Amino acid sequence: MKHTSKKLWMGICFTMTLAFGAGSFIVGPDTTHAASVSTADRIISTGSQFMGVRYQHGAPAGNTSSFDCSSFTQYVFGQNGVKLPRSSREQSTVGTFVPRSQLQKGDLVFFYAPIHHVAIYMGDGKILHTFGKGGVTITDLNSGWWNSHYTTARRVL
Repeated sequence: MKHTSKKLWMGICFTMTLAFGAGSFIVGPDTTHAASVSTADRIISTGSQFMGVRYQHGAPAGNTSSFDCSSFTQYVFGQNGVKLPRSSREQSTVGTFVPRSQLQKGDLVFFYAPIHHVAIYMGDGKILHTFGKGGVTITDLNSGWWNSHYTTARRVL
């Protein structure tokens, strides 16, 4: 009986070593892509918690009782470990250019020329941002005013 228990214990230890040891044979998904998608989802989730919070032009950085467009993006990205400059114009210079046809969740989208509005692309043609009377809101990028005033996009994730 002792011999059988010893074999069983050795088998368990060997299996654990293969599963959890250095050089494990277990292969996971591409972590770079998975991390980006996960961060984008967290950013959108964080921003969505502020739906309806009032818009205030020039709202102070770090304030959550009101936002302007760039203090909103700076705060939401910052809460998820991504540091952004304060103004929308400065934010439009970080990361890499993204063609409109290749927008992904978490990309920053910019409006006007010169740039003075920023939003977070949510996917499916929707943007999360703050402006005017409604405060933090979700808007359709591909219709009306936002469609015709789109300027560029940047990927910072």
